[in-house]
Amino acid sequence: MAGGFVMQPRVFFYVQHLLGIGHLARASRIAAALVEDGFDVLLVIGGTPVAGFPGSGVKTLKLPPITAGDHGFSGLADLQGQPVDDTFKKQRQQILLQAFEDFRPDIVIVEAFPFGRRQMRFELLPLLETIANRTPKPLVVTSARDILQERTKVGRNEETVDLIKRYFDLVMVHGDPAFATIEQTFPLARTFEAKVAYTGLVAAPPPQLTGERFDILVSAGGGAAGSALAASTIAAAKNSDLKWCLITGPNLPEPEFRAAVAGAPKGLSVFRFREDFASLLTGVRLSVSQAGYNTVCDVLRAGCRSLLVPFSAGGETEQTARAERLEALGLATILTEDALTPTGLSTAIERAFAAPNPGRHALDLDGARKSAQLLRRKLELRPSRSA
Repeated sequence: MAGGFVMQPRVFFYVQHLLGIGHLARASRIAAALVEDGFDVLLVIGGTPVAGFPGSGVKTLKLPPITAGDHGFSGLADLQGQPVDDTFKKQRQQILLQAFEDFRPDIVIVEAFPFGRRQMRFELLPLLETIANRTPKPLVVTSARDILQERTKVGRNEETVDLIKRYFDLVMVHGDPAFATIEQTFPLARTFEAKVAYTGLVAAPPPQLTGERFDILVSAGGGAAGSALAASTIAAAKNSDLKWCLITGPNLPEPEFRAAVAGAPKGLSVFRFREDFASLLTGVRLSVSQAGYNTVCDVLRAGCRSLLVPFSAGGETEQTARAERLEALGLATILTEDALTPTGLSTAIERAFAAPNPGRHALDLDGARKSAQLLRRKLELRPSRSA
């Protein structure tokens, strides 16, 4: 024992990615930092497998995969695109609950919920209720982005507050409050402010410098919603003398990926995924991407020019809010999704090149390591548990 808690506390970490890979990437980085800090971590993954995640050294449990049925996140589907039924859901619920029983964690981290992932209530509410009835009870943590999807349905925010008060001990916000605070996109956050702690942005470690050079690196995140960006890039590159790279993302449908490769002009290299994406950014003149949390962190690490095309389908507001904050700081320019055409993209790229180089920023990018430190401190305040 040290400081009143088990030397190697056990962390049961649930993450469900549906459309992109951002949730899985951030959770994987936090899990890796926890392992490095001496925690015993089981990362429970509910989405499709993604190369490179969660990385070596992290134990994983892969639930039968679920994906988004559409870009608006309103439906759930299996890997064959079929809607998941009650039998499928029950199977996942039983696997999840049994894994919790077997692992006997000191900490349970639930990524996004209850701020997001409401579709997963069929398995998360039984898990949280099981934990609530356990003595001793593990520390229950929600792992949340700094900028949340703003809700318009009446009563939705109040429901989230009720769940936090009932089940969660800590709201771990992965952001720098100098950039964004949780109450700016979740107005009721003041009702549980005593449970909120900021970790800094969860960025990958500083990347290795690359010798591979591109003028423009276009990345479509997970790729499931990147079809328009990929198509516009191919068309714009045909009328350019610059050296381009397009990373379509692992979830771009295979026919669209093959079409992108076949249609690429001489100056455009097309890849589905690059594990060295962060390193590639160190050798580009301009990054063109959506405004997802992890991509933005990689761009901030690299310090390159950035053109952001925030994802806004289905009423999504989070990426637009992030992009606008970065533009206000002089760290990016914006092309809205409705203006994304080959001509619109070319014009926006010219505007980005004409803008001043992004200045140095003071945003805290050490959120993974500080998440581990925060959880150790929280455990020190709790009664010790037998191993």
